[in-house]
Amino acid sequence: MIDDLYSARILGLVANMPRAGRLAAPDASAEKTAKLCGSRIVVDVTVADGKVADFAQDVTACALGQASAAILGAQVIGADLSEIELARDALRAMLKSNGPAPTGRFSELAVLETVKDYPARHASTLLAFEAAVEAVREATGGAQTRTSRVGAA
Repeated sequence: MIDDLYSARILGLVANMPRAGRLAAPDASAEKTAKLCGSRIVVDVTVADGKVADFAQDVTACALGQASAAILGAQVIGADLSEIELARDALRAMLKSNGPAPTGRFSELAVLETVKDYPARHASTLLAFEAAVEAVREATGGAQTRTSRVGAA
């Protein structure tokens, strides 16, 4: 069971975290913490023409939160707010209500499908996308279209 959760692919993502660190002069930053486990992610973004131009993340999370952040970091450049929101919402639906895996630039999130059987891990797995949505929304002046509860399992 635990081997399915921490597959070689997930551990590989963790070992190769893209865009780790902080930006010197971000347009916006967001910090999210998962209440249940204490995982924490700080995201910095710069945005040009409504799309993410630069991105960095400081990730202190479990392997599942790190894997999700790694997928985000590898694919986020060039994404706009709606793409990141759709990926976050699809990831949430996949984990919480047996929805299909995300598609498009964030389709690699399908590797985290086994997390659906571990509700205590949902919040940390969603953390990076929650932070990215908040930061990009702030940087673009985008209106909040959805409310999310990061700490809810």
